[in-house]
Amino acid sequence: MTTRKSYAKTLKKFLKRYPDGVVPGGIAVDDLVQLSLQNTYKTHLDIAKNMATVMRGDMKAYDKDTSKFTQSLGCWSGFHAQQMIKSVKRMKGTTKGTYVYLSGWMVAGVRNQFGHLPDQSMHEKTAVPELINEIYASLRQADEVELNDLFRILKTAKDSGDDIATNKAVKAIDDFESNVVPIIADIDAGFGNSHATYLLSKKMIEAGACCIQIENQVSDAKQCGHQDGKVTVPREDFIEKLRAVRLAFEEMGVEDGVIVARTDSLGAGLTQKIPVSTEPGDSAAQYTKWLETSEVTSDNPLAEGDVALQLGGKLVKPVRLPNGLYKFKPDTGRERVIEDCISSLTEGGADLLWIETATPDVSVIGGMVDEIKKVVPDAKLTYNNSPSFNWTLNLRGQVREDWIALGKISEDDYPEGLALMSAKYDDTDLGRETDNRLRSFQGDIAAKAGVFHNLITLPTFHMTAKFMDDLSRGYFGDDKMMAYVNTIQREEIRREVSAVKHQHEVGSDIGDSFKEMVAGERALKAGGHKNTMNQFSNVA
Repeated sequence: MTTRKSYAKTLKKFLKRYPDGVVPGGIAVDDLVQLSLQNTYKTHLDIAKNMATVMRGDMKAYDKDTSKFTQSLGCWSGFHAQQMIKSVKRMKGTTKGTYVYLSGWMVAGVRNQFGHLPDQSMHEKTAVPELINEIYASLRQADEVELNDLFRILKTAKDSGDDIATNKAVKAIDDFESNVVPIIADIDAGFGNSHATYLLSKKMIEAGACCIQIENQVSDAKQCGHQDGKVTVPREDFIEKLRAVRLAFEEMGVEDGVIVARTDSLGAGLTQKIPVSTEPGDSAAQYTKWLETSEVTSDNPLAEGDVALQLGGKLVKPVRLPNGLYKFKPDTGRERVIEDCISSLTEGGADLLWIETATPDVSVIGGMVDEIKKVVPDAKLTYNNSPSFNWTLNLRGQVREDWIALGKISEDDYPEGLALMSAKYDDTDLGRETDNRLRSFQGDIAAKAGVFHNLITLPTFHMTAKFMDDLSRGYFGDDKMMAYVNTIQREEIRREVSAVKHQHEVGSDIGDSFKEMVAGERALKAGGHKNTMNQFSNVA
Protein backbone atom coordinates (compact mmCIF):
# COMPACT_ATOMS: atom_id res chain seq x y z
CA MET A 1 0.00 0.00 0.00
CA THR A 2 2.83 2.37 0.78
CA THR A 3 5.45 3.22 -1.83
CA ARG A 4 8.74 1.94 -0.49
CA LYS A 5 12.18 2.09 -2.06
CA SER A 6 13.40 -1.18 -3.48
CA TYR A 7 16.21 -3.17 -1.91
CA ALA A 8 18.54 -2.16 -4.77
CA LYS A 9 17.78 1.57 -4.49
CA THR A 10 18.17 1.52 -0.72
CA LEU A 11 21.48 -0.33 -0.98
CA LYS A 12 22.68 2.15 -3.62
CA LYS A 13 21.81 5.06 -1.34
CA PHE A 14 23.89 3.70 1.51
CA LEU A 15 26.78 2.63 -0.72
CA LYS A 16 26.95 6.20 -2.01
CA ARG A 17 27.60 7.29 1.57
CA TYR A 18 29.79 4.31 2.48
CA PRO A 19 31.40 3.03 -0.75
CA ASP A 20 33.54 0.43 1.00
CA GLY A 21 30.40 -1.18 2.46
CA VAL A 22 31.30 -0.47 6.09
CA VAL A 23 29.78 2.18 8.32
CA PRO A 24 31.85 3.86 11.07
CA GLY A 25 31.94 1.51 14.04
CA GLY A 26 32.14 -1.54 11.81
CA ILE A 27 28.41 -1.72 11.03
CA ALA A 28 27.59 -3.51 7.76
CA VAL A 29 25.72 -1.56 5.07
CA ASP A 30 23.34 -4.51 4.61
CA ASP A 31 22.21 -4.01 8.19
CA LEU A 32 21.32 -0.37 7.46
CA VAL A 33 19.36 -1.48 4.42
CA GLN A 34 17.39 -3.93 6.53
CA LEU A 35 16.56 -1.44 9.26
CA SER A 36 15.59 1.19 6.72
CA LEU A 37 13.18 -1.13 4.90
CA GLN A 38 11.79 -2.67 8.09
CA ASN A 39 10.67 0.79 9.18
CA THR A 40 7.82 0.85 6.65
CA TYR A 41 6.50 4.22 7.94
CA LYS A 42 8.47 7.01 9.59
CA THR A 43 5.54 8.51 11.54
CA HIS A 44 1.91 7.69 12.17
CA LEU A 45 0.93 10.91 10.45
CA ASP A 46 2.55 9.43 7.32
CA ILE A 47 0.27 6.44 7.84
CA ALA A 48 -2.81 8.68 8.01
CA LYS A 49 -1.86 10.39 4.74
CA ASN A 50 -1.14 7.16 2.90
CA MET A 51 -4.14 5.24 4.22
CA ALA A 52 -6.49 8.12 3.33
CA THR A 53 -5.31 7.79 -0.27
CA VAL A 54 -5.86 4.03 -0.06
CA MET A 55 -9.44 4.56 1.13
CA ARG A 56 -10.14 7.06 -1.64
CA GLY A 57 -8.90 4.54 -4.18
CA ASP A 58 -11.11 1.84 -2.68
CA MET A 59 -14.12 4.16 -2.81
CA LYS A 60 -13.53 4.80 -6.53
CA ALA A 61 -13.18 1.08 -7.17
CA TYR A 62 -16.48 0.45 -5.37
CA ASP A 63 -18.25 3.11 -7.46
CA LYS A 64 -17.29 1.12 -10.56
CA ASP A 65 -18.01 -2.32 -9.08
CA THR A 66 -20.09 -2.78 -5.91
CA SER A 67 -18.62 -6.25 -5.36
CA LYS A 68 -15.44 -4.43 -4.32
CA PHE A 69 -16.82 -3.42 -0.93
CA THR A 70 -14.45 -3.25 2.02
CA GLN A 71 -14.61 -4.89 5.46
CA SER A 72 -13.31 -4.50 8.98
CA LEU A 73 -13.60 -5.99 12.44
CA GLY A 74 -13.66 -3.88 15.60
CA CYS A 75 -10.44 -4.38 17.60
CA TRP A 76 -9.80 -3.24 21.16
CA SER A 77 -6.06 -3.91 21.20
CA GLY A 78 -3.14 -3.71 18.83
CA PHE A 79 -2.67 -7.47 19.08
CA HIS A 80 -6.25 -8.15 17.94
CA ALA A 81 -5.71 -5.92 14.91
CA GLN A 82 -2.33 -7.47 14.15
CA GLN A 83 -3.64 -11.03 14.24
CA MET A 84 -6.67 -10.13 12.12
CA ILE A 85 -4.52 -8.58 9.38
CA LYS A 86 -2.00 -11.42 9.44
CA SER A 87 -4.82 -13.93 9.09
CA VAL A 88 -6.25 -12.08 6.08
CA LYS A 89 -2.80 -11.89 4.45
CA ARG A 90 -2.23 -15.59 5.05
CA MET A 91 -5.62 -16.46 3.55
CA LYS A 92 -5.85 -14.01 0.62
CA GLY A 93 -2.24 -13.07 0.01
CA THR A 94 -3.16 -9.39 0.35
CA THR A 95 -4.73 -6.97 2.83
CA LYS A 96 -6.48 -4.93 0.12
CA GLY A 97 -10.04 -4.08 1.11
CA THR A 98 -9.40 -4.94 4.76
CA TYR A 99 -9.53 -2.21 7.42
CA VAL A 100 -9.53 -1.98 11.21
CA TYR A 101 -12.53 -0.51 13.01
CA LEU A 102 -11.92 1.30 16.28
CA SER A 103 -15.13 1.18 18.29
CA GLY A 104 -15.96 3.85 20.85
CA TRP A 105 -18.17 1.23 22.53
CA MET A 106 -15.17 -1.03 23.12
CA VAL A 107 -12.95 1.83 24.28
CA ALA A 108 -15.62 2.61 26.89
CA GLY A 109 -16.25 -1.04 27.67
CA VAL A 110 -12.70 -2.37 28.06
CA ARG A 111 -10.09 0.34 27.41
CA ASN A 112 -10.53 3.07 29.98
CA GLN A 113 -9.32 3.80 33.49
CA PHE A 114 -12.78 3.92 35.05
CA GLY A 115 -13.56 0.23 34.55
CA HIS A 116 -16.18 -1.28 32.27
CA LEU A 117 -18.50 1.50 31.13
CA PRO A 118 -21.51 1.76 28.79
CA ASP A 119 -21.23 3.53 25.46
CA GLN A 120 -21.98 7.02 26.78
CA SER A 121 -18.70 8.92 26.17
CA MET A 122 -17.78 8.73 29.85
CA HIS A 123 -14.27 7.40 29.15
CA GLU A 124 -11.20 9.56 28.75
CA LYS A 125 -11.10 11.04 25.26
CA THR A 126 -7.34 10.44 25.17
CA ALA A 127 -7.99 6.69 25.24
CA VAL A 128 -9.12 6.87 21.60
CA PRO A 129 -5.90 8.24 20.02
CA GLU A 130 -3.90 6.05 22.39
CA LEU A 131 -5.58 2.95 20.98
CA ILE A 132 -5.06 4.13 17.39
CA ASN A 133 -1.38 4.60 18.19
CA GLU A 134 -1.20 1.13 19.78
CA ILE A 135 -2.84 -0.54 16.80
CA TYR A 136 -0.40 1.01 14.37
CA ALA A 137 2.55 0.18 16.60
CA SER A 138 1.43 -3.47 16.47
CA LEU A 139 0.90 -3.47 12.72
CA ARG A 140 4.29 -1.87 12.14
CA GLN A 141 5.92 -4.46 14.38
CA ALA A 142 4.30 -7.19 12.28
CA ASP A 143 6.09 -5.60 9.31
CA GLU A 144 9.40 -5.71 11.17
CA VAL A 145 8.98 -9.36 12.15
CA GLU A 146 8.10 -10.49 8.63
CA LEU A 147 10.80 -8.42 6.93
CA ASN A 148 13.39 -9.61 9.42
CA ASP A 149 12.55 -13.18 8.41
CA LEU A 150 12.97 -12.26 4.73
CA PHE A 151 16.34 -10.61 5.39
CA ARG A 152 17.50 -13.74 7.23
CA ILE A 153 16.68 -15.75 4.12
CA LEU A 154 18.60 -13.21 2.04
CA LYS A 155 21.64 -13.41 4.34
CA THR A 156 21.69 -17.21 4.12
CA ALA A 157 21.46 -17.05 0.32
CA LYS A 158 24.26 -14.47 0.10
CA ASP A 159 26.50 -16.39 2.50
CA SER A 160 26.07 -19.55 0.40
CA GLY A 161 26.83 -17.71 -2.83
CA ASP A 162 23.53 -18.82 -4.38
CA ASP A 163 22.63 -16.06 -6.85
CA ILE A 164 19.25 -17.54 -7.75
CA ALA A 165 18.23 -17.77 -4.10
CA THR A 166 19.60 -14.28 -3.51
CA ASN A 167 17.53 -12.76 -6.33
CA LYS A 168 14.45 -14.63 -5.11
CA ALA A 169 14.96 -13.28 -1.59
CA VAL A 170 15.42 -9.72 -2.86
CA LYS A 171 12.21 -10.01 -4.89
CA ALA A 172 10.33 -11.22 -1.80
CA ILE A 173 11.56 -8.14 0.11
CA ASP A 174 10.59 -5.79 -2.73
CA ASP A 175 7.14 -7.42 -3.07
CA PHE A 176 6.44 -7.31 0.66
CA GLU A 177 3.00 -5.89 1.47
CA SER A 178 2.73 -3.92 4.71
CA ASN A 179 0.36 -5.03 7.44
CA VAL A 180 -0.64 -1.38 7.90
CA VAL A 181 -4.23 -0.78 6.75
CA PRO A 182 -6.76 2.06 7.17
CA ILE A 183 -8.48 2.57 10.51
CA ILE A 184 -12.03 3.89 10.73
CA ALA A 185 -11.94 5.59 14.13
CA ASP A 186 -15.01 6.38 16.22
CA ILE A 187 -15.00 9.83 17.83
CA ASP A 188 -18.50 9.30 19.29
CA ALA A 189 -20.37 12.64 19.22
CA GLY A 190 -17.14 14.64 19.38
CA PHE A 191 -16.57 14.71 23.17
CA GLY A 192 -17.72 18.28 23.60
CA ASN A 193 -18.26 21.33 21.43
CA SER A 194 -16.94 21.74 17.89
CA HIS A 195 -13.58 23.03 19.11
CA ALA A 196 -13.16 19.99 21.35
CA THR A 197 -14.03 17.81 18.35
CA TYR A 198 -11.38 19.56 16.27
CA LEU A 199 -8.67 19.15 18.94
CA LEU A 200 -9.40 15.46 19.49
CA SER A 201 -9.56 14.87 15.73
CA LYS A 202 -6.03 16.25 15.39
CA LYS A 203 -4.77 13.86 18.06
CA MET A 204 -6.47 10.93 16.33
CA ILE A 205 -5.02 11.91 12.95
CA GLU A 206 -1.56 12.34 14.46
CA ALA A 207 -1.91 8.81 15.85
CA GLY A 208 -2.65 7.54 12.33
CA ALA A 209 -6.41 7.86 11.73
CA CYS A 210 -7.24 8.46 8.08
CA CYS A 211 -10.98 8.18 8.65
CA ILE A 212 -13.07 9.59 11.49
CA GLN A 213 -16.65 8.61 12.20
CA ILE A 214 -18.86 11.05 14.11
CA GLU A 215 -22.53 10.79 15.11
CA ASN A 216 -25.35 13.33 15.38
CA GLN A 217 -26.20 12.73 19.02
CA VAL A 218 -25.84 15.29 21.79
CA SER A 219 -22.32 14.89 23.15
CA ASP A 220 -23.20 15.05 26.85
CA ALA A 221 -26.24 12.77 26.44
CA LYS A 222 -24.65 10.25 24.07
CA GLN A 223 -26.10 6.73 24.06
CA CYS A 224 -25.18 3.51 22.31
CA GLY A 225 -26.91 3.46 18.94
CA HIS A 226 -28.78 0.31 19.92
CA GLN A 227 -30.21 1.58 23.18
CA ASP A 228 -33.10 3.88 23.98
CA GLY A 229 -32.88 7.51 25.08
CA LYS A 230 -30.95 8.87 22.10
CA VAL A 231 -31.02 12.65 21.63
CA THR A 232 -30.02 14.23 18.31
CA VAL A 233 -28.68 17.70 17.60
CA PRO A 234 -29.99 20.17 14.98
CA ARG A 235 -28.37 19.68 11.61
CA GLU A 236 -26.51 23.00 11.77
CA ASP A 237 -24.80 21.84 14.95
CA PHE A 238 -23.76 18.57 13.33
CA ILE A 239 -22.49 20.36 10.23
CA GLU A 240 -20.22 22.47 12.47
CA LYS A 241 -18.66 19.30 13.89
CA LEU A 242 -18.20 17.82 10.43
CA ARG A 243 -16.39 21.05 9.49
CA ALA A 244 -14.26 20.74 12.63
CA VAL A 245 -13.09 17.28 11.58
CA ARG A 246 -12.37 18.47 8.05
CA LEU A 247 -10.33 21.41 9.37
CA ALA A 248 -8.31 18.99 11.50
CA PHE A 249 -7.54 16.81 8.47
CA GLU A 250 -6.52 19.82 6.40
CA GLU A 251 -4.36 21.33 9.13
CA MET A 252 -2.53 18.03 9.59
CA GLY A 253 -1.93 17.77 5.85
CA VAL A 254 -4.19 14.76 5.30
CA GLU A 255 -5.91 16.11 2.22
CA ASP A 256 -7.67 12.81 1.43
CA GLY A 257 -9.00 12.38 4.98
CA VAL A 258 -12.36 10.57 5.08
CA ILE A 259 -15.31 11.59 7.26
CA VAL A 260 -18.15 9.20 8.10
CA ALA A 261 -21.31 11.03 9.17
CA ARG A 262 -23.50 8.81 11.30
CA THR A 263 -27.17 9.44 11.97
CA ASP A 264 -28.99 7.88 14.91
CA SER A 265 -32.30 9.49 13.98
CA LEU A 266 -33.99 6.21 13.07
CA GLY A 267 -34.10 5.25 16.73
CA ALA A 268 -33.86 8.71 18.32
CA GLY A 269 -37.13 10.33 19.36
CA LEU A 270 -35.74 13.36 21.19
CA THR A 271 -33.86 16.60 20.59
CA GLN A 272 -32.21 18.86 23.14
CA LYS A 273 -32.91 22.17 21.48
CA ILE A 274 -35.02 23.82 18.81
CA PRO A 275 -32.90 25.48 16.11
CA VAL A 276 -33.61 29.04 14.97
CA SER A 277 -35.03 29.33 11.46
CA THR A 278 -33.93 32.40 9.50
CA GLU A 279 -35.85 31.75 6.29
CA PRO A 280 -38.64 29.44 5.14
CA GLY A 281 -37.51 25.90 4.38
CA ASP A 282 -33.98 26.23 5.78
CA SER A 283 -32.32 23.36 7.65
CA ALA A 284 -33.71 24.59 10.97
CA ALA A 285 -37.23 24.57 9.56
CA GLN A 286 -36.66 21.09 8.10
CA TYR A 287 -35.64 19.88 11.57
CA THR A 288 -38.38 21.53 13.62
CA LYS A 289 -41.19 20.40 11.31
CA TRP A 290 -40.84 16.91 12.80
CA LEU A 291 -41.46 18.05 16.41
CA GLU A 292 -44.50 16.66 18.13
CA THR A 293 -46.71 19.63 18.95
CA SER A 294 -50.18 20.63 20.04
CA GLU A 295 -51.98 23.68 18.71
CA VAL A 296 -52.44 26.59 21.11
CA THR A 297 -56.17 27.19 21.52
CA SER A 298 -58.53 28.50 24.14
CA ASP A 299 -58.84 24.92 25.38
CA ASN A 300 -55.06 24.43 25.23
CA PRO A 301 -53.63 27.82 26.23
CA LEU A 302 -50.02 28.68 26.90
CA ALA A 303 -49.11 28.18 30.54
CA GLU A 304 -46.33 29.84 32.53
CA GLY A 305 -42.97 28.61 31.20
CA ASP A 306 -44.39 27.08 28.03
CA VAL A 307 -42.54 27.34 24.73
CA ALA A 308 -44.49 28.22 21.60
CA LEU A 309 -43.63 28.06 17.89
CA GLN A 310 -45.23 29.27 14.72
CA LEU A 311 -45.37 26.18 12.48
CA GLY A 312 -47.40 25.79 9.32
CA GLY A 313 -49.30 28.99 9.99
CA LYS A 314 -50.35 27.87 13.47
CA LEU A 315 -49.13 28.68 16.97
CA VAL A 316 -48.17 25.39 18.58
CA LYS A 317 -46.57 24.05 21.74
CA PRO A 318 -43.83 21.44 21.25
CA VAL A 319 -44.14 18.46 23.58
CA ARG A 320 -41.46 18.90 26.23
CA LEU A 321 -40.43 16.31 28.80
CA PRO A 322 -39.69 17.09 32.47
CA ASN A 323 -35.95 17.03 31.64
CA GLY A 324 -36.44 19.78 29.06
CA LEU A 325 -36.00 17.56 26.00
CA TYR A 326 -38.38 17.86 23.05
CA LYS A 327 -40.13 14.93 21.38
CA PHE A 328 -40.30 14.19 17.69
CA LYS A 329 -43.48 12.93 16.07
CA PRO A 330 -43.65 9.13 16.22
CA ASP A 331 -42.68 7.14 13.11
CA THR A 332 -40.72 10.01 11.55
CA GLY A 333 -37.25 8.50 11.99
CA ARG A 334 -36.96 7.30 8.41
CA GLU A 335 -37.68 10.74 6.95
CA ARG A 336 -35.30 12.40 9.40
CA VAL A 337 -32.54 9.93 8.50
CA ILE A 338 -32.87 10.72 4.81
CA GLU A 339 -32.71 14.46 5.46
CA ASP A 340 -29.78 14.03 7.87
CA CYS A 341 -27.78 12.10 5.28
CA ILE A 342 -28.43 14.55 2.46
CA SER A 343 -27.49 17.46 4.73
CA SER A 344 -24.28 15.77 5.91
CA LEU A 345 -23.16 15.13 2.33
CA THR A 346 -24.23 18.37 0.67
CA GLU A 347 -23.68 20.87 3.49
CA GLY A 348 -21.29 19.13 5.88
CA GLY A 349 -18.83 17.75 3.33
CA ALA A 350 -19.00 14.19 4.67
CA ASP A 351 -17.64 11.41 2.46
CA LEU A 352 -19.51 8.38 3.80
CA LEU A 353 -22.75 7.83 5.69
CA TRP A 354 -23.62 5.54 8.57
CA ILE A 355 -27.27 4.78 9.28
CA GLU A 356 -27.76 3.06 12.61
CA THR A 357 -30.65 0.62 12.25
CA ALA A 358 -32.65 -1.49 14.70
CA THR A 359 -32.54 -4.67 12.59
CA PRO A 360 -30.43 -5.96 9.68
CA ASP A 361 -32.85 -5.71 6.76
CA VAL A 362 -31.51 -5.09 3.24
CA SER A 363 -34.83 -3.68 2.00
CA VAL A 364 -35.10 -1.19 4.87
CA ILE A 365 -31.55 0.11 4.38
CA GLY A 366 -31.86 0.09 0.60
CA GLY A 367 -35.14 2.01 0.69
CA MET A 368 -33.56 4.90 2.60
CA VAL A 369 -30.47 4.91 0.42
CA ASP A 370 -32.60 5.07 -2.74
CA GLU A 371 -34.13 8.30 -1.45
CA ILE A 372 -30.73 9.76 -0.57
CA LYS A 373 -29.35 8.88 -4.01
CA LYS A 374 -32.08 10.91 -5.69
CA VAL A 375 -30.17 13.95 -4.41
CA VAL A 376 -26.62 12.54 -4.08
CA PRO A 377 -26.25 9.77 -6.68
CA ASP A 378 -22.86 8.52 -5.46
CA ALA A 379 -23.82 8.36 -1.77
CA LYS A 380 -22.00 5.52 -0.01
CA LEU A 381 -22.42 3.94 3.41
CA THR A 382 -20.48 2.32 6.17
CA TYR A 383 -22.78 -0.24 7.79
CA ASN A 384 -22.65 -1.69 11.27
CA ASN A 385 -23.26 -5.45 11.11
CA SER A 386 -23.82 -5.21 14.83
CA PRO A 387 -23.68 -7.95 17.48
CA SER A 388 -26.60 -6.03 19.02
CA PHE A 389 -28.77 -7.76 16.39
CA ASN A 390 -29.85 -11.33 17.00
CA TRP A 391 -28.83 -12.27 13.46
CA THR A 392 -30.26 -15.79 13.54
CA LEU A 393 -33.62 -14.66 14.86
CA ASN A 394 -33.89 -11.63 12.57
CA LEU A 395 -33.00 -13.40 9.34
CA ARG A 396 -35.04 -16.51 10.14
CA GLY A 397 -37.98 -14.19 10.70
CA GLN A 398 -37.34 -12.52 7.34
CA VAL A 399 -37.13 -15.86 5.54
CA ARG A 400 -40.36 -17.03 7.20
CA GLU A 401 -42.21 -13.86 6.18
CA ASP A 402 -40.88 -14.02 2.61
CA TRP A 403 -41.86 -17.66 2.19
CA ILE A 404 -45.35 -17.09 3.62
CA ALA A 405 -45.85 -14.18 1.19
CA LEU A 406 -44.73 -16.41 -1.70
CA GLY A 407 -47.07 -19.20 -0.62
CA LYS A 408 -44.09 -21.51 -0.11
CA ILE A 409 -45.05 -22.29 3.49
CA SER A 410 -48.01 -21.69 5.77
CA GLU A 411 -47.86 -19.70 8.99
CA ASP A 412 -48.03 -22.96 10.95
CA ASP A 413 -44.92 -24.49 9.37
CA TYR A 414 -42.57 -22.44 11.51
CA PRO A 415 -43.30 -20.52 14.71
CA GLU A 416 -43.22 -16.75 15.01
CA GLY A 417 -40.89 -14.86 17.33
CA LEU A 418 -38.27 -16.18 19.75
CA ALA A 419 -39.13 -19.83 19.18
CA LEU A 420 -37.46 -19.55 15.77
CA MET A 421 -34.12 -19.32 17.54
CA SER A 422 -34.32 -22.99 18.59
CA ALA A 423 -31.46 -25.24 17.49
CA LYS A 424 -33.99 -27.70 16.10
CA TYR A 425 -34.42 -25.38 13.11
CA ASP A 426 -30.70 -25.35 12.28
CA ASP A 427 -30.92 -28.30 9.88
CA THR A 428 -34.16 -27.31 8.16
CA ASP A 429 -34.88 -25.59 4.87
CA LEU A 430 -35.50 -22.35 6.75
CA GLY A 431 -32.32 -22.71 8.77
CA ARG A 432 -30.21 -23.41 5.69
CA GLU A 433 -31.73 -20.51 3.75
CA THR A 434 -31.02 -18.22 6.70
CA ASP A 435 -27.38 -19.31 6.72
CA ASN A 436 -27.15 -18.64 2.97
CA ARG A 437 -28.53 -15.13 3.53
CA LEU A 438 -25.99 -14.55 6.29
CA ARG A 439 -23.21 -15.46 3.87
CA SER A 440 -24.57 -13.11 1.21
CA PHE A 441 -25.79 -10.28 3.46
CA GLN A 442 -22.78 -8.00 3.05
CA GLY A 443 -22.64 -8.50 -0.70
CA ASP A 444 -26.38 -7.82 -0.90
CA ILE A 445 -26.27 -4.51 0.96
CA ALA A 446 -23.18 -3.50 -1.00
CA ALA A 447 -25.05 -4.04 -4.27
CA LYS A 448 -28.55 -2.98 -3.23
CA ALA A 449 -28.01 -0.38 -0.50
CA GLY A 450 -24.83 1.50 -1.40
CA VAL A 451 -22.75 -0.01 1.41
CA PHE A 452 -19.08 0.55 0.63
CA HIS A 453 -17.80 -0.67 4.00
CA ASN A 454 -19.12 -3.52 6.14
CA LEU A 455 -17.94 -3.75 9.72
CA ILE A 456 -18.71 -5.58 12.93
CA THR A 457 -18.32 -3.25 15.88
CA LEU A 458 -17.73 -5.61 18.79
CA PRO A 459 -16.52 -9.00 17.52
CA THR A 460 -13.32 -9.15 19.58
CA PHE A 461 -15.27 -8.30 22.75
CA HIS A 462 -17.59 -11.27 22.20
CA MET A 463 -14.82 -13.49 20.83
CA THR A 464 -12.70 -12.99 23.94
CA ALA A 465 -15.66 -13.73 26.21
CA LYS A 466 -16.68 -16.83 24.23
CA PHE A 467 -13.21 -18.37 23.89
CA MET A 468 -12.35 -17.71 27.53
CA ASP A 469 -15.57 -19.50 28.41
CA ASP A 470 -14.64 -22.44 26.14
CA LEU A 471 -11.16 -22.72 27.61
CA SER A 472 -12.24 -22.21 31.21
CA ARG A 473 -15.00 -24.83 31.04
CA GLY A 474 -12.55 -27.45 29.88
CA TYR A 475 -9.42 -26.44 31.78
CA PHE A 476 -11.15 -26.01 35.14
CA GLY A 477 -13.42 -28.94 34.34
CA ASP A 478 -12.53 -32.50 33.33
CA ASP A 479 -10.26 -31.94 30.31
CA LYS A 480 -7.48 -29.98 32.04
CA MET A 481 -4.53 -29.64 29.57
CA MET A 482 -6.54 -31.32 26.82
CA ALA A 483 -8.81 -28.26 26.85
CA TYR A 484 -5.92 -25.93 26.00
CA VAL A 485 -4.31 -28.24 23.46
CA ASN A 486 -7.55 -29.15 21.68
CA THR A 487 -9.16 -25.71 21.84
CA ILE A 488 -6.10 -23.69 20.89
CA GLN A 489 -2.68 -25.18 20.25
CA ARG A 490 -3.38 -27.97 17.75
CA GLU A 491 -5.44 -25.63 15.63
CA GLU A 492 -2.75 -22.94 15.77
CA ILE A 493 -0.13 -25.40 14.54
CA ARG A 494 -2.22 -27.04 11.85
CA ARG A 495 -3.59 -23.74 10.50
CA GLU A 496 -0.11 -22.20 10.64
CA VAL A 497 -1.16 -19.32 12.86
CA SER A 498 2.12 -17.49 13.35
CA ALA A 499 1.37 -16.59 16.97
CA VAL A 500 1.82 -20.23 17.99
CA LYS A 501 5.53 -19.30 17.97
CA HIS A 502 4.83 -16.64 20.55
CA GLN A 503 8.46 -15.67 21.14
CA HIS A 504 8.95 -15.00 17.44
CA GLU A 505 5.61 -13.17 17.22
CA VAL A 506 6.64 -10.52 19.71
CA GLY A 507 10.03 -9.90 18.13
CA SER A 508 12.52 -12.32 19.66
CA ASP A 509 14.18 -12.91 16.29
CA ILE A 510 14.29 -9.16 15.63
CA GLY A 511 16.21 -8.86 18.87
CA ASP A 512 18.63 -11.57 17.76
CA SER A 513 19.19 -9.85 14.42
CA PHE A 514 19.94 -6.55 16.11
CA LYS A 515 22.33 -8.20 18.55
CA GLU A 516 24.20 -9.67 15.57
CA MET A 517 24.34 -6.22 13.94
CA VAL A 518 26.01 -4.63 16.94
CA ALA A 519 27.88 -7.56 18.53
CA GLY A 520 28.63 -9.98 15.71
CA GLU A 521 29.84 -13.34 17.04
CA ARG A 522 29.58 -12.03 20.61
CA ALA A 523 25.78 -11.79 20.33
CA LEU A 524 23.89 -13.66 23.02
CA LYS A 525 20.91 -14.91 21.03
CA ALA A 526 17.64 -16.48 22.10
CA GLY A 527 16.96 -18.43 18.92
CA GLY A 528 19.37 -21.34 19.27
CA HIS A 529 18.67 -25.07 19.08
CA LYS A 530 17.40 -25.04 22.69
CA ASN A 531 14.63 -22.55 21.83
CA THR A 532 11.36 -24.39 22.41
CA MET A 533 9.77 -22.54 19.50
CA ASN A 534 11.55 -25.07 17.27
CA GLN A 535 8.84 -27.57 18.26
CA PHE A 536 6.13 -25.70 16.37
CA SER A 537 6.11 -26.74 12.74
CA ASN A 538 3.04 -27.92 10.89
CA VAL A 539 3.39 -31.50 9.61
CA ALA A 540 -0.32 -32.12 9.01
